[in-house]
Amino acid sequence: MSIKVKNVCPAENMNIIVTFENNVMKKYDVTQLFPRFDWYRALEDQSVFSRVRVDAGGYGVSWNEDIDISEDELWENSESLT
Repeated sequence: MSIKVKNVCPAENMNIIVTFENNVMKKYDVTQLFPRFDWYRALEDQSVFSRVRVDAGGYGVSWNEDIDISEDELWENSESLT
């Protein structure tokens, strides 16, 4: 069972701080996606990166229609802060 995203905030060094429905906060380094998927490099533009938002229903986060990250990826590949 996936844990839905409740909140997301952009942070320094291409990280996002994600709060899940269970109130666990995690830090996700977006740069880990750069070698695998070229389209994430658009996030190097701070004006794009800062527009991160929670997807409808908490199924992940997105910046636009083309760039998103699932809740499972965020949960499994991030550093716990709480």
